[in-house]
Amino acid sequence: MHALEKILARHAEKDVVTTGEIIKAKVDLAEVNDLYLQTIYSFYEMGGKKVWDKNKLCFVFDHYAPAPTIKTAQIHKEMREFVQENNLTHHFDINTGVCHQVMHEAGLVYPGMILVATDSHTTTHGAFGAFGTGVGATDMATIMISGELWFRVPEIVEIKINGKPEPGVMAKDVILHILGKLGADACVYKAIEFCGTYIDDLDVAERMVICNMAVEMGAKTAYMVPNQKILDYIRTRTNKEFEIYDTDEDFVYAENYVFDINNLSPQIAVPHSVDNVVSIDQLPEVRIDQAFIGACTGGRLEDIQAAAEILRGQKINPHTRLIIIPASNEVLLNAIKFGFIEDLIKAGATLSTPGCGPCLGAHQGVIAEGENCVTASNRNFPGRMGSTGGSIYLASPATTAASALMGKLTDPRTFLKGENV
Repeated sequence: MHALEKILARHAEKDVVTTGEIIKAKVDLAEVNDLYLQTIYSFYEMGGKKVWDKNKLCFVFDHYAPAPTIKTAQIHKEMREFVQENNLTHHFDINTGVCHQVMHEAGLVYPGMILVATDSHTTTHGAFGAFGTGVGATDMATIMISGELWFRVPEIVEIKINGKPEPGVMAKDVILHILGKLGADACVYKAIEFCGTYIDDLDVAERMVICNMAVEMGAKTAYMVPNQKILDYIRTRTNKEFEIYDTDEDFVYAENYVFDINNLSPQIAVPHSVDNVVSIDQLPEVRIDQAFIGACTGGRLEDIQAAAEILRGQKINPHTRLIIIPASNEVLLNAIKFGFIEDLIKAGATLSTPGCGPCLGAHQGVIAEGENCVTASNRNFPGRMGSTGGSIYLASPATTAASALMGKLTDPRTFLKGENV
């Protein structure tokens, strides 16, 4: 069996599971974000009285942080009441950040676990050797009542990535390149294991970027064998005992792909699809009205550092807005500590509250009709960040910062001559 299958088997109290099998498995952590008030209504409609385990369910307010409308304020109010009634141990209010960042910062994510959340980008947690996946309100209500959920054991695809990109080429460029080659429907309800020499050496933040974007290929979950950097990080966050599962040597993957990224250039997903990817040097000049660095894909300390290195001592283009939203308060405090926030504000950036911001078009920087936005977030569908008449270009944090500086889509490599960020 594959490591992911062993995780599922253990949580289903079975010795063996096979591809396509429907199982019922125990969930180690469930997370509800503030888009999903319906989970509470469904919980009560299905007969729920108290959640199955107050230590294993958490609520995170990130998509509407702080509440931009009366309606979203009401959502927060009802969710806070539910949290208090059930005496939940973990509630991340509007002062914390994005769910996929704050959960691992709080020591709630570890290898070998099953983590289910009301967010499709829960594949992110495969970076820690966990089985992470997203569900809707009814499935989440089932977990809230019973602590269990049904799963179909997915086919598993191996994507091997070898090489070392040059400074200015980040993990976002790598996963966009792969998306462009394989397509947005390449792995529907399949699991993806990312491996290879590139993955072996990646730090926590960049691993999370790769796994985060796995869902953009339709993946149900993603997985990486935890490296020493991951293990060192987890052990600074939790004392919990965990198990790292090995994939059997004779396991046969459903599909295998190999990518060499030694000479990879910065990549751009152009409107209006995540797999409509081209190298930045193949594009004509594209005016940029807004640049956004943040969300669960691009708001970590390393991302903010990349932007600060490019913009330190510079001024962004006077016709371009640059919005910086750290993924969590911890990220924000560290970015202040290291001087990155000061560098960015002096360069003309606008800083907003940790959370999802304009990624979902909710608030804190939506775009207007006819505007172009380059963003380090994860989706560029029409209307994703505001007007359906706007255009969204997905890029790395480095490319986003360089584009804000020049007022047009710009290759960041000329601004980053040192070690790869």
